[in-house]
Amino acid sequence: MRIATDIGGTFTDMVSISNEGDIQTIKTDTTIPNYEQGVINVIQASGVNPKDVDMFIHGSTVVINTLTEREGAKTALITTKGFRDVLEIARGNRPDLFNLRYEKPTPFVERYLRQEVEERLDFKGNVLTPLNKKDIEKIAAFFKKEQVDAVAIAYLYSYLDPQHEIETKEILQELLPDIKITASHEVVREWREYERTNTAVLNAYVKPTASTYLNRLDRRLHEIHIKGNKFVMQSNGGTTNFKHVEETPINIVESGPAAGVYGAAVLGEMIGEKNIIAFDVGGTTAKCSLIDNGNIKVDSDYYIERTDKNAGYPIKIPVVDIIEIGNGGGSIASIDQAGALKVGPKSAGAFPGPIAYGKGGENPTTTDANLLTGRLSLENFEHQTNMEEIKTAFQEKFADKLAMEVEDVALGIIRLANSNMLQALKLISVRKGYDPRDFTLVAYGGGGPLHATALAKELGIKKIVIPIASSVFSAWGMLMTDVRNDYIHTFNTALTDIDKQNVDNKWHETETAATQALFEDGFTEKNIVFARSVDMRYKGQEHTVKVPYPSETWSESVKQYISEAFHQLHENNYSYKLIDNEIEIVNIHLTAFGKLKKDPLKKRANEQLDENPIIETRQVLYEEEGWLAVNVYDRNKLAAGFSLEGPAIVEEATSSTVIYPNQSLIVDEFGNLIITLQEEEN
Repeated sequence: MRIATDIGGTFTDMVSISNEGDIQTIKTDTTIPNYEQGVINVIQASGVNPKDVDMFIHGSTVVINTLTEREGAKTALITTKGFRDVLEIARGNRPDLFNLRYEKPTPFVERYLRQEVEERLDFKGNVLTPLNKKDIEKIAAFFKKEQVDAVAIAYLYSYLDPQHEIETKEILQELLPDIKITASHEVVREWREYERTNTAVLNAYVKPTASTYLNRLDRRLHEIHIKGNKFVMQSNGGTTNFKHVEETPINIVESGPAAGVYGAAVLGEMIGEKNIIAFDVGGTTAKCSLIDNGNIKVDSDYYIERTDKNAGYPIKIPVVDIIEIGNGGGSIASIDQAGALKVGPKSAGAFPGPIAYGKGGENPTTTDANLLTGRLSLENFEHQTNMEEIKTAFQEKFADKLAMEVEDVALGIIRLANSNMLQALKLISVRKGYDPRDFTLVAYGGGGPLHATALAKELGIKKIVIPIASSVFSAWGMLMTDVRNDYIHTFNTALTDIDKQNVDNKWHETETAATQALFEDGFTEKNIVFARSVDMRYKGQEHTVKVPYPSETWSESVKQYISEAFHQLHENNYSYKLIDNEIEIVNIHLTAFGKLKKDPLKKRANEQLDENPIIETRQVLYEEEGWLAVNVYDRNKLAAGFSLEGPAIVEEATSSTVIYPNQSLIVDEFGNLIITLQEEEN
């Protein structure tokens, strides 16, 4: 069998798929800070025989947590003479325009640890000043004295010719053998000096932590006799091996969320839906991404900690385009200084968690609000608590202060959480020129099914899919992925000036390197697939649009195809096109896939379930209708073809789906819940 584990902020999920297509799912608590223990716990709790595992895929929050919690290594930077302050200067555009006290984000490397080396290339990659190796020797001695743990190397124009970075790394490895070193060309081969330097620095910052974590995990997996192929989910929607991640751990900064989006795309292909909004609500955050005509948008302009007040930190690696907000099942409700109710972004996490978890939590959360309104049942919580205890907490913290009934406060918390999530869904759709009514909402994570139906009503979405294994869907998505490596090189040439031999040679060189890397991972030519694209812009523009590239050989027909495609995509993204303007290719982008074995979902069309699926009739509080007596169904007892009319609740061990009045549900042949808006009579 194949298994995938996904570490979230609250839970660690596992999905296993046997060779016959049978699925098993389980969740256990995330074990902070020893994340690998949570992985071992969930595998052991599943009852899976480790010796039967021939493929293990892992998604982790270790890298993003290390960055956001500032728990990485003591990091230094070596750069070209005159450019030590690139991290400090950053970009001139600031999000909080009229704030006179605005401060740029503090660099991850202090100025005294940013050292300069005499060397220089020109903008074509020609050597202007040779590398001064004596400078490096002096710097190495200084870093040793300062007890630096990691070093980033980022030279000007090294994306064109990395030889100086390679030589510098070789010298440092000899002089500082115990220090983790990152050369910028190993992570980014694109221009943008600040973004490239910052990406190299952040990779160096997390490298010791990620390397230690993966080594511990690998050792623990070996101890329980999992000896099959081991992969890690990357932010680009593909996987790679442990060794590659140890060198460039920054590539897994958004590994879990990317897997869920990829899984949504695969599921959409299986059920005939090409336009999808993937919607994931976990214990800590809500995430969403848009899939247009089966295509997942992957962008290399990714930021952490970017808000309307903070410029954040750029990471120039391929990342699935995801909008994320701090609202999930564990989001804590509170009253702000103005006396208004708010939800999130702070989360109760796994410990102590919501009050409903019975682990000592005292702060009311979205999960507790769903419990008080009848959408969840105490029977499904591992450590049961007293409903009166939850009501008392809501009464004392909110109801008395706001002069409201406890149930109305709980419903208000749900509405606020929905409002926050709604804004994220609009950012990924309406704000990018897409009409959400043209899309199907695929909702997963523990909280996705709880909130999706209300959000779909607000957006006018007519179809919602709650996939099988919805609460651990990101882990299932990992089992549907392939090994993926992205190669992006700055080319920066006007379309009218393209030299056929030059561009064809660049594609050929890149494909040769990509093929060799996959050969080393054990793939053969028949299992290697390439996808080509180019980043294009109108001359004089700052930003680019990614355009599919139809052939490895340049021709007039290729030129015409990418020109027409660029104009159309530019209009889709920015609402206009400039037919007469000159076009430039900025980057060429090769994606190399190593195809892995995948088993599709097992169809359930012929099953017959004679058991009564109704668990109970429960009072549930709806926003417009008030309290309604609704049937609560056991999802495990719903056969393919089963249908019902809302209002209703469909429960499973780790989630609950809320069906509103005027919504219908049918179980498809794979066991997915398909919810549609009923046609209203004239």
